[in-house]
Amino acid sequence: MTTETFEFQVEARQLLQLMIHSVYSNKDVFLRELVSNASDALDKLRLEKLRDDSLDADVSDLHIELDVDKEARTLTVRDNGIGMSYDEVGQLIGTIANSGTATFLKELKEAKDAGGAEGLIGQFGVGFYSGFMAADEVTLVTRRAGESQGTRWTSRGEATYTLERVDDAPQGTSVTLHLKPADPENQLHDYTSAWTIRELVKRYSDFITWPIRMVPEAKDGEEAPEPETLNSMKALWARSRDEVSDDEYHELYKHISHDWREPLETIRLQAEGTFEYQALLFVPSHAPHDLFTRDFKRGVQLYVKRVFIMDDCEALLPPYLRFVKGVVDAQDLSLNVSREILQQDRHIRMMQRRLTKKVLSTVKEIKTKDAERYATFWREFGTALKEGLVTDSENRDAILAVSSFATTHSDDEPTTLAQYVERMKDGQDEIWFITGESRQSIENSPHMEAFRDKGIEVLLLTDAVDEVWVDAVGEYEGKKLRSVAKGEIDLDTEDEEKAGEEREKQAEEYAGLLGWMREQLDEDIKEVRLSTRLTVSPACIVSDAHDLTPALENMYRAMGQEVPRTKRILELNPGHPLVKGLHQAYQGSEDRAELAESAELLHTLAVLAEGGQPKDPARFVRLVADRLERTL
Repeated sequence: MTTETFEFQVEARQLLQLMIHSVYSNKDVFLRELVSNASDALDKLRLEKLRDDSLDADVSDLHIELDVDKEARTLTVRDNGIGMSYDEVGQLIGTIANSGTATFLKELKEAKDAGGAEGLIGQFGVGFYSGFMAADEVTLVTRRAGESQGTRWTSRGEATYTLERVDDAPQGTSVTLHLKPADPENQLHDYTSAWTIRELVKRYSDFITWPIRMVPEAKDGEEAPEPETLNSMKALWARSRDEVSDDEYHELYKHISHDWREPLETIRLQAEGTFEYQALLFVPSHAPHDLFTRDFKRGVQLYVKRVFIMDDCEALLPPYLRFVKGVVDAQDLSLNVSREILQQDRHIRMMQRRLTKKVLSTVKEIKTKDAERYATFWREFGTALKEGLVTDSENRDAILAVSSFATTHSDDEPTTLAQYVERMKDGQDEIWFITGESRQSIENSPHMEAFRDKGIEVLLLTDAVDEVWVDAVGEYEGKKLRSVAKGEIDLDTEDEEKAGEEREKQAEEYAGLLGWMREQLDEDIKEVRLSTRLTVSPACIVSDAHDLTPALENMYRAMGQEVPRTKRILELNPGHPLVKGLHQAYQGSEDRAELAESAELLHTLAVLAEGGQPKDPARFVRLVADRLERTL
């Protein structure tokens, strides 16, 4: 058969060099990665055979085999699972088609500790390459179930790899590592030692549902012994809590999530009655790099009577809990269930409701009992969880109960809506908030001036989803959620009659200027009015009470929805010298060409103050330069 030689991608080459040059302190992780890949291949074949009876594949004895050759110093991890075709080997092994490789390399270099670095291997789907930590050369032989011809892939982890078609390959995949010499000082153990292999399988892979077999070394003069099974194959979710250690739970989490850090929380659930199922769920301790990408794989593993049915079963948890990993084992579903059927299944909907409530109640318990762990959870997953405030009205109160927000009350301690309501001033009927890109920018916004001056607390919301959920929720405990940047603001609660008379007098005095500016800026604004929210700045831009904010408009456009451009409102601070001067100039001059430029500048400054962009940056720069020139 013809052997073809190919070059690795640049990123693949960098990855291999990192593996080979001992980036990871714990070289043992390669075995758990290869066993995990083999287990996935067996799961896929079982599922394929369930869906297609005509598939020419032997599923009578699915297993993983470990074969040690002390003389040749090789270790082979073999499975009789789904296997790969020639093209699949080139795509999945030769080029690292995974789009996250560049991100993997970046995060790998930024990892602050060895544990953090090791945790990235499985997460980015490059576990196969961890074999080069222990081997000088890796040979992969594979044949896809149902095909007659196999493929051999070989590389020394340098610039190239070879691909060759072979006729005698058994069904499944075998990975043979030509091992490096043992080096205890660099944590490189002797992986030809049966004791070492047994210990590693017991530590990392005892819960794997397929038998992991190894033939013990034969003694002189004796026949070759029977293979021994190294793992217990016990489904952890089916065993009582007393029988399972935290370490065993953590290893199961690492296996199904490909995240080799320990989870933040383990959640057990056993439902009995008319519809029985068991669930073992995990809340990770950190968010995956692609949590907010369209291609993020969400959902938990679905088993039926301990038979693996589906990876990433989306129907079992809502999208805003997509970070939760785990296993659900149902007793009364069909083994041939499809994703389409799951979406319509009444029992699945019941399970989703129960699992969702269980996760939210667990988060509430964490929040009540462990402030530090809750802070970690909210930092990593709070943005995703808040999506549920928009999409899950049934659990909205439960989500609000575990949500916290930055606030002007404290520089570093977030607050809940319940705590905000407790601190509200007498006579205050609204929960005030402001949205924006960062805490610093919105704290310095002109919209905040009157609230800061009067000591009224404001929620500081900086996630994109905040623009949406505040409208969806609307109110909390009878208190309306209101933006400090929308509608007219009236904070004069002490002497409302006197304040109202003062505003009426100013409005009458400035009526001419306001009407004239409205005409001059007609393309951009729908109203010019005096402000009650400004104490320092000369002007600000606000949205009408029921209009979309600019950020929300941009969000809809980014999703491909055409949204008409909304004209906004320009508010002027009658106490600011610039506005007073503009008013005097308007009253004292009939030639208002230069005054029109001043009005345009004032409007653009207000747009800039809230983080917007000038409509015509070149014209704005020219007007400012001209004014500066005349002042020198």
